[in-house]
Amino acid sequence: MFRLWAKIFTNNHLIKDIVICDESTTLSRTQKIFAAIDKCCVEFDLSKPIWLDANITDFKRYDRVRFTKDNFIDSIDFDYLEIHVIEE
Repeated sequence: MFRLWAKIFTNNHLIKDIVICDESTTLSRTQKIFAAIDKCCVEFDLSKPIWLDANITDFKRYDRVRFTKDNFIDSIDFDYLEIHVIEE
């Protein structure tokens, strides 16, 4: 089972969070990650974040990444969105 934890922080306080589970066996890891991000963006009513080189490097290294205002086209009312793969 694949699980991704998405969290929204403001002033270092957790404001919202959601865990997205995916039990499909036909999707690749990358497809599961992007599908989970799409689901959490719909749940949080956000536009999809833009992956910058620093985000890709952090995600490859730690299975965790933070998306700040620089990663969103629309303005956001929080400090950052953090995603973390908690189970594969």
